[in-house]
Amino acid sequence: MTRFDSIERAIADIAAGKAVVVVDDEDRENEGDLIFAAEKATPELVAFMVRYTSGYLCVPLDGADCDRLGLPPMYATNQDKHGTAYTVTVDAREGIGTGISASDRATTMRLLADPTVGAQDFTRPGHVVPLRAKEGGVLRRPGHTEAAVDLARMADLRPAGVICEIVSQKDEGEMAQTDELRVFADDHDLALISIADLIAWRRKHEKQVERVAQARIPTRHGEFTAVGYRSIYDGVEHVALVRGDISGDGEDVLVRVHSECLTGDVFGSLRCDCGPQLDAALDMVAQEGRGVVLYMRGHEGRGIGLMHKLQAYQLQDAGSDTVDANLELGLPADSRDYGTGAQILVDLGVKSMRLLTNNPAKRVGLDGYGLHITDRVPMPLRANAENLTYLRTKRDRMGHDLIGLDDYEAGGSQ
Repeated sequence: MTRFDSIERAIADIAAGKAVVVVDDEDRENEGDLIFAAEKATPELVAFMVRYTSGYLCVPLDGADCDRLGLPPMYATNQDKHGTAYTVTVDAREGIGTGISASDRATTMRLLADPTVGAQDFTRPGHVVPLRAKEGGVLRRPGHTEAAVDLARMADLRPAGVICEIVSQKDEGEMAQTDELRVFADDHDLALISIADLIAWRRKHEKQVERVAQARIPTRHGEFTAVGYRSIYDGVEHVALVRGDISGDGEDVLVRVHSECLTGDVFGSLRCDCGPQLDAALDMVAQEGRGVVLYMRGHEGRGIGLMHKLQAYQLQDAGSDTVDANLELGLPADSRDYGTGAQILVDLGVKSMRLLTNNPAKRVGLDGYGLHITDRVPMPLRANAENLTYLRTKRDRMGHDLIGLDDYEAGGSQ
């Protein structure tokens, strides 16, 4: 097992102007980035980064700074599979040559971290790639972008970092993996940390959601305890329907993280399978006698909102599938974030669980919150003539594991 260094060491090194190596989830990019604080950028640090990385140096910033500096998205519709939020590229307007040298890029990086400058102090396009970090950092999105901003902030520096992926020295056509990154960090006296450990550190030291209310809710599926939460960052309210004692006693808890769907959950729309999935989850947890159905608000239409979802339905009626309809509206295919849900489960005392889902993406990043998924329990399929194309798209383009769909397509009964 790879040895990681402490988050405290990484924070101290960032504060001192050193670089650190940060590894993400093996189910995500499974890569290591060199990271240092943008305000500490020097020609020597930039040259070191260029030598050992892909050379595509990026500067993660928080959203407020991106807005202040006039940094719109590089492309209107973000199609990056990990949702990395690239903005337009920039160079410092003054004090540089062509913009590509280590010295020039260090100047631009320091300027991006300077709170006294504005959009007029940069030219576009340029040789430095700013990135827009999600508010809430790695607790909202377990990426290197957010890790860089978090580390800088935790080091009492401006929330701006510099990142780039480390290239393998064994095979320069590939990226370095964890074992090689440990050797690299030791050879250069650098701290090696994981985003999972950074998430755990922040979760231990910072509160991200607040428990607001708790009440008994009798339903046609049985009696549950509704526990209401509010996100500190965006104010969105969520509800966990809890059955039985789910405190961490070593036994797995049956868990469903359900995305809000007004049309399916409330109106009984046949265009999706959300309503039947919610009913099935409540039934399965009730029969188990112990579990959680976490209802995540703000996830309508895979995160695009109700009105946009209705517009997407119009496009689907004209021939687009559910993925392309979102993209045609200039919106992501799936912008849902499960970090808040993970924090709620932790607050409820869940440690080990069996996850009710057909969507493997829901597993990504959960380990960083101290949650262990022992099994993925498939949800029963509810196919019909209205949602068949939708289900096919989820299977073929979004990687959902829909057991029984092939039989339905072949004429089998459900």
